[in-house]
Amino acid sequence: MPSPAKAAASTDAQAWNRLLSLHAQVEGRLAAVIQRRHGLGLSEYRALAFLNQADNDELRMQELADKLGLNQSSVTRLVNRLNAADFTRRDLCPDDKRGVYTVLTEAGRERYREASTTYAAALAAALDEIALSDPATAAIITAARDAI
Repeated sequence: MPSPAKAAASTDAQAWNRLLSLHAQVEGRLAAVIQRRHGLGLSEYRALAFLNQADNDELRMQELADKLGLNQSSVTRLVNRLNAADFTRRDLCPDDKRGVYTVLTEAGRERYREASTTYAAALAAALDEIALSDPATAAIITAARDAI
């Protein structure tokens, strides 16, 4: 019989693995639908969402990287793609010339608005479908929804 510490570690690992599996399933579905319907990668969509929520529709590059969980190099490539599509533009920080902001454009705001409806519907559908097929994961989804 496993010790209480091993049993707790095993339970924690099982719960964590279930969360990771749920995350991977939902992310895959969201990525496919956002790309297919709106021509955006999931990180690009989320960058537009964070910018849309930010004061003055702008974030420092490092803030955006932190919110997205990306390193500086990856967020630079992502912002370059958004700039090329005219969804964002760069702006220098007036107080610190080394600081660079990414600013949401009107085109970016519009693309985000269009995609956000699709994102919300696809997220709800994915969670509902997964919950129906797996009662243990359904409990996690219900708990997460109830916590908000």
